[in-house]
Amino acid sequence: PSCPGKNKKSICLYIERLQSGTAAMSFPNFSDPQRFYETSRPIVIGCYIVAFVLAVIGIYMGFFVTPIDYRQGNSYRIIFIHIPCAWMSLFTYLMMAFYTIWALITKSKMAPVFAVAMAPTGAIMGFIALFTGSMWGRPTWGTYWVWDARLTSMLILFFLYLGYIALHTAFDDWRKADRAAAVIAIVGALNVPIIYFSVRWWNTLHQGASITTHGTSMETTMFYTVLTMVAAMWIYCTGAIVRRARTVVLERYRREPWARAAAAKEA
Repeated sequence: PSCPGKNKKSICLYIERLQSGTAAMSFPNFSDPQRFYETSRPIVIGCYIVAFVLAVIGIYMGFFVTPIDYRQGNSYRIIFIHIPCAWMSLFTYLMMAFYTIWALITKSKMAPVFAVAMAPTGAIMGFIALFTGSMWGRPTWGTYWVWDARLTSMLILFFLYLGYIALHTAFDDWRKADRAAAVIAIVGALNVPIIYFSVRWWNTLHQGASITTHGTSMETTMFYTVLTMVAAMWIYCTGAIVRRARTVVLERYRREPWARAAAAKEA
């Protein structure tokens, strides 16, 4: 297109990029590996700062504001770590499966990057959820572990994360690794609703959901403390995933001049 005036130059340049297919209509910084790497660093820093502030607030509320539970005493306070980590482990796996499917359909360059980047963070969240759950179970149930439907299905999710990571790293070609690991990501997503509905479908030791779409059975300050910690964990996981994605991008495109320059600058 012709650009008769200086004030139309930027618009014309953007139209030219759209016509050539190099500009995305939404989230342009996340559509191209180079542009993602060059623009995503502030997101990581911002997420870590906000997550830290929220976590400090949430931990203070959890230990000094919320009341003692009349049944469980102070042992219940571990839920302020357990619930956010469990939720993030489930959500991250669903998003990992979504990005995997999106990559297979659209051949997107960044979708498999995000899927790979999510696996370690999701696995860590799953491990923390299992560990804190067992610590909570000892004073509540009298044992650290039972082969309960909720606990067992959550353990399976953790192993699915590990299986995805192990299978992906077993291939030297990341394209083949993406396709192979996609099977675990997609099939494993069926386990997520099983985890969620396990306390309804089977008779389990694990208590039912305290927070639903119809409200909550928790005391008000407990409820808002959980939400604060969920927000902190959500934002932290976002920062961790974006940071890991930056590393994956450099690994995959290390032969590109811009990637070599970026790696040298980081070093």
